[in-house]
Order: sequence, then structure tokens, then C-alpha cells
Amino acid sequence: MYTVFVNEKPIVLTTRVSQETNFKNYLLKTVNIGKVIRELNQTSLAEVRLIGKNKDKLLKKFLKKLPNVVAGGGKVFNDKGEILFIYRNDKWDLPKGKAEHKETIDQTAIREVEEETGVQGLEIVKPLEMTYHIFKRNGRHKIKITYWFEMKTSFKGHLEPQAEEGITKVEWLNSKQTQKALENSYANIRLLI
Repeated sequence: MYTVFVNEKPIVLTTRVSQETNFKNYLLKTVNIGKVIRELNQTSLAEVRLIGKNKDKLLKKFLKKLPNVVAGGGKVFNDKGEILFIYRNDKWDLPKGKAEHKETIDQTAIREVEEETGVQGLEIVKPLEMTYHIFKRNGRHKIKITYWFEMKTSFKGHLEPQAEEGITKVEWLNSKQTQKALENSYANIRLLI
């Protein structure tokens, strides 16, 4: 099972058909993805479930429905166990960004964290779950596939928000501050934390 978010509402990719309550079932093979996005954005529907036959092919088939944008990002810990957050578009988020030509995804993740926050000395600890969300750019919907990595750093320097990316704050948050920030964050980020 996979979850793809449209704003805060999930599209669940599954092989199981359940009786509809506050969600709708559609066949993955024949679904009109534009209609699904409109329904999620314009109705009180809590979620949509796209039903496929083969669980191993659910994601592959879904990703063919819209153009894909590949990104890398980091859940970065400092020596105090605090997590590095950015504040952009009036929401708390983790640093991430699009892969550039001939760049590996782990290189993308490190570069983006450095660019968006000013943090140096990043080391990847392990890969985390990938996240998926649908966004609209220049009038077209796309699917962002983000590869996340847990990272660590001993960086104690000045945090530098990347203003040209709309980032207004960069902060290390302890566990209590992180829980508060997650109240004003994205569903994908809450899954990672």
C-alpha cells in the first residue's frame, strides 16, 4: 500500500476493495486522475482509494498518470538530538529539493539541505521512507517523489534560510518544539517524524 497526498488528503494505492464510507474507490487502470484531484480539493471527501490487481505494480502504474519530479531531502539531527526545520509558505517543513542533472539522489539531498539551511558537515546515516505528493505548477499537476535520508551533523554555525526559495526561517527544534511545529506542517512530514 502507498499513500500519495493531494494537499493534506491521501490517495491510497491498494489491492483491497473496502465499502465506501467517507472515501471513494476507483480502478487504478481506468481512473481519471484530474477528476480525483478535483474531488479531493473541492469536496469533503476524506480520501480516494485506487484499486489495482498487483501490489508490486501499484506505484509504477500510478506514477505513469502524471509527470514525475524527483527530489531529495534530509531529516537532520545535530549533536543535541534536535531536528533541522525550515519555515516556508507559512508551514514548517524539512529541507528538500529537485535533483539536478547527473546527480545521485544522496548528493541531491545533501546539496539541498546545505543550500536551504546553510548547514555544513552533513553525513547520511540511513535512507528513510520515500514520500509522494501531487502539486500544481504552471497550470499542470505533477507528482513529487522525495527520497529522504536521516542525516547528522556537528555544525554549530549560523543558520542561513535560502530566501530565493521562499524560506523565511531555519531552526533546530527539540522534541517538544518539533511536536508543536508538526501541528503546522504537511502530512508527508508528519509521517517521517
